[in-house]
Amino acid sequence: MRFNINKSELLNALTIVSKAASSRSTLPVLSGVYVKAQESNLVMQTTDLERSIRYTVPALIEEEGSIVIPEKLLLDIVKQLPEAAVGFETQEGTVSVSCDKSSFVLKTLDPNDFPEFPVVDVDNRISVPFDTFCHMIKRVAKVVSKDQSRAVLTGVLISTSEQSLKMVATDSYRLAVSETEVQGIEEGFEAIVSGAFLQEVASLPKIGDSIEIGLSENQVVLTYQSMVFINRRIEGNFPNYKQLIPATYVTKSCFATQDLITAVKRVGLVSSLSSPIKFDINEATKNAIINTTSQDVGSAEEILPCEVDGESTQIAFNHQYVLDGLMSISTPQVFLETQSPLKPGIFKAAGEDKFLYLVMPVRIA
Repeated sequence: MRFNINKSELLNALTIVSKAASSRSTLPVLSGVYVKAQESNLVMQTTDLERSIRYTVPALIEEEGSIVIPEKLLLDIVKQLPEAAVGFETQEGTVSVSCDKSSFVLKTLDPNDFPEFPVVDVDNRISVPFDTFCHMIKRVAKVVSKDQSRAVLTGVLISTSEQSLKMVATDSYRLAVSETEVQGIEEGFEAIVSGAFLQEVASLPKIGDSIEIGLSENQVVLTYQSMVFINRRIEGNFPNYKQLIPATYVTKSCFATQDLITAVKRVGLVSSLSSPIKFDINEATKNAIINTTSQDVGSAEEILPCEVDGESTQIAFNHQYVLDGLMSISTPQVFLETQSPLKPGIFKAAGEDKFLYLVMPVRIA
């Protein structure tokens, strides 16, 4: 096999497929990237048996063939190469990699041992604008749980209904719901997909207008331009989050989003897990005192003007949870709806932006 490829295109392809290469498998071949040269393209594949990635990239193919190269070593080498064409040529059990005045000879693995790329019979698929997909994922995926013992909470619930796409995530302490209208979308699409997997796809550079999400009985397939990402669907029932969201409120406060973010950041410098930040909302003075007291560090307080609809109230939260939610809100104003100090607080984007962030409160001493 012999081919040449532009260094930047090779690096981009390797960076993408490296996300599915296995670093802990007992099968050495899974730590490699499968490279197949055919016609005028390179097909690059990786898998850890849970997820698989395939990327097709143009290249100058002089001799067709296939090999498996240790992924991490190859990626590290390509990162250090100069901006020039990179040449590959295989010999028995090795591949030579040359670029400008640099050359390497690497041991290869048997491509016949590399698993076949999964052929998934997709039952249901939707096409979503890539910008919309990324925006929604980045809003909700930060909330997914890292506790693998509750697999359902490590995923994002993706569903459709009446021309709208909804994504939901929770770690049982907080809940993020993002919804948007998407034209031409089919109803009845629903799956729980790994939050970490979705974040990796959402971090891709924009090279196309839309991404296709396909479902089979136990797999999810994301197709974006010349890239295909396959991952197992997470089995189980997603929590009935709708019953957590109250239809009414006792107090509704409206803040300038950026001012609230700044205040929470400042007060949060003194806050800790054992000393949450408290919102003391006063209906008469139309302001909120955001404060914290840490026994080991000291105290901090910030007074913010706000519109108040309802009663004066106090409620406390983990400051980092609040910040995560506020950073996902892009509107100039944000609402905080509360019922009591012991019931969840709900942050909502103002206007037509359908984003909701629910946070469980911390008991006030």
